Amino acid sequence: MKGRKYMNEVLALLRKRYGKRLRTSLDHSNEWQLLVATMLSAQAQDRQVNKVTKRLFSKYNDIEDFASLKPQQLYPYIGSIGLYRGKARNIVNTAKILKRDFKLKIPRTIAGLTTLPGVGRKTANVVISNAFGINEGIAIDTHCITVANRLGVANTKDPKKIEQGLMKITDKKDWGDLTHLFIALGRDTCTARKKYCESCILRHICPSSDAR
Repeated sequence: MKGRKYMNEVLALLRKRYGKRLRTSLDHSNEWQLLVATMLSAQAQDRQVNKVTKRLFSKYNDIEDFASLKPQQLYPYIGSIGLYRGKARNIVNTAKILKRDFKLKIPRTIAGLTTLPGVGRKTANVVISNAFGINEGIAIDTHCITVANRLGVANTKDPKKIEQGLMKITDKKDWGDLTHLFIALGRDTCTARKKYCESCILRHICPSSDAR
């Protein structure tokens, strides 16, 4: 398995090409909207989520708005998103809990966020990193799984194991950027279906490259 020196080189190269993409592609204007968008993004594409939340957030903006709703009232807005009934229920219940127990504040820790309905470790990592600039872990999505395995820094499909492995060989200050950089690479030249190694910024150092 590759180590810290290799990861530093990988991140340096990725920053040269994708340095302007170091933020989530989910549209939001506050921490609550980011949490909602991230919850909706599970098994859905960000661009589809952005279409949905544009209408949703124009009608309901803050935690108190959502806490006053019944899940069914969200269906007309998020019905095109997979698993929308369960997501609607989790979003409304999360808003109610934040109003009742957290004084309308989004928790700033993974432990706090993962007590909320429908909020797993990946969602929590996305929120605290992008909303608060806190690196407590590394958000691992499907792009990150593909890229990490091809780069030789993982040998598993398990997001938790990949996260723990990457945390050991990456400086904490880079954890938030790593997610965005791996996603950018995964969307560009290292897609799950096909590798475009000739165009990849990492083609000379990646062990899976067909262009070395």
